[in-house]
Amino acid sequence: MFDIETIKNNGLCAGCGLCAGIAGHGTSPIVMEVSSEGYMRPNAVDPIPPALAETIDAVCPGANIRHDATTVGADYHPVWGPLVEARLGWSTDEELRRNASSGGGLSGILVHLLASGAIDYVVQTAVAQDSPVRNAMVISTGRDDVFHAAGSRYAPSSPLADIGARLDAPGRFAFVGKPCDVAGLRQLARRDPRVNQKVPVMIAFMCAGVPSYGGTSALLTAMGVQDESRVASFRYRGDGWPGFATARLDDGTAFTMDYDTSWGRILNRHLQFRCKICPDGVGEFADIVCADGWYCDADGNPLFDEREGRSIMLTRTLRGEAIVGEAITSGAIASEPLSLRSLNHMQPFQARRKGMVLPRLAAMMLSGRERPRFINLALGRNARMLGAKEILRSFAGTFRRLLAGQGRD
Repeated sequence: MFDIETIKNNGLCAGCGLCAGIAGHGTSPIVMEVSSEGYMRPNAVDPIPPALAETIDAVCPGANIRHDATTVGADYHPVWGPLVEARLGWSTDEELRRNASSGGGLSGILVHLLASGAIDYVVQTAVAQDSPVRNAMVISTGRDDVFHAAGSRYAPSSPLADIGARLDAPGRFAFVGKPCDVAGLRQLARRDPRVNQKVPVMIAFMCAGVPSYGGTSALLTAMGVQDESRVASFRYRGDGWPGFATARLDDGTAFTMDYDTSWGRILNRHLQFRCKICPDGVGEFADIVCADGWYCDADGNPLFDEREGRSIMLTRTLRGEAIVGEAITSGAIASEPLSLRSLNHMQPFQARRKGMVLPRLAAMMLSGRERPRFINLALGRNARMLGAKEILRSFAGTFRRLLAGQGRD
């Protein structure tokens, strides 16, 4: 059985907060805290009842990512997961399109859901009220809330840390989270009927990994910020596409850095270990998933120069397809078709990511680590597509890091 200490000690915790959220609210035996490495981690402050421990073992997305066999049908793409339709889209609200990270496609869908009355509120992640360089779960009930929550937050978040309270509270809500967050909630739905009753839609954004808060500090230092306590506002990107990392001090001084440098050279060097063995960066368990729909050069490589934003929008369920169709019909978002060939070029890392998982799991096994349960995800097929050279490289790099003691909380 995977308990929270086993999960943490083997580098499997994603920091989603699900274990704390289902442990009860008010007097939960599990609390989420920032670890010494700068990630969100659960801490057991009281004994965990056996029934709760059994549920955590079954639904934790750090230890489990599993599709039901019925999910992996004819519409299951080995790389991109369950797929009903692929589009490019963007918000028709020009302010929202600019403020969001990638054209406001996801934000436009949320505004439509709220305006239509399909949901009462949205659970999503935004900047914390008490710190411009920290994240917090927020409740959005209208367009302005969605606007202020828009934009990527490349740092730890635990949006499921109060899911029990959400499921007990009045109203139905859309849940927005990282792929692992959504996978955890979907796995909880198999055990708790309240999830499907209270959460009519789950939306994910594609994710390349969660940097630590130390990554944020490293980014601020590289931008020229000498005293983090003087940062009055901070955004990782947005206000354009892809937008610039922007920090403003209490005296109005601004520091900026382009996206390719901030993410590509700094933040992604601070990823937690669990993200390096992630089999689902594309939100396979969501109803709808969005991502950057990068323009590409003549060789098919993504370009990161500033343009009007646009989102990849994949629908994975009939419910998700109906919602996107209604958002288009209502005028909340505009869209155009997207081929899978173009998708492969726009998101090349995600196109090959699943192929790296099996060799990295093999490295975990040989180094004596407990391995997560990844089931019905076409990992073998993806590894074969990756090729022997890349398989060996993924295995060797992971094995070397594990022997050096990396990947333990």
